[in-house]
Amino acid sequence: MNSLTDQAPPGVEVDREITIRLDRWNRPEPDLVAAAAAYDPFRTYYTSEETLLVVEVVSPESAHRDRTVELRRYAEAGIPHYWGVEDEGGSPVVHAYELDGPTRSYVATGIHRHELHTTTPFEVKLDLDGLVPGRKS
Repeated sequence: MNSLTDQAPPGVEVDREITIRLDRWNRPEPDLVAAAAAYDPFRTYYTSEETLLVVEVVSPESAHRDRTVELRRYAEAGIPHYWGVEDEGGSPVVHAYELDGPTRSYVATGIHRHELHTTTPFEVKLDLDGLVPGRKS
């Protein structure tokens, strides 16, 4: 969260433990959200229109849901970017997806090991190995 917050441009908030209102009945709570919204300490959710990026840390208990159900739900809601963070031998690996507007489904844009560098949804450069305590690339 800190690494994304430090790199987010003005007007983009990075939060955890906050829901996204996909519709009247669905408000999932991803691990991280980056949204084009003004800071509001009393905010309890973002709308799908405000949400730029959803990050899910995939665990054995959430793997099926994060890789299939959530991926589909966020795409159908029109959220432009989704990152699934997986454990690969003790190192984080980011599976990045971007929304294909016409089909309203995600397409894989990359699998990032050791370092993630992207310009969407905003310029981000992460030392993935450095995110694990005691591990440097």
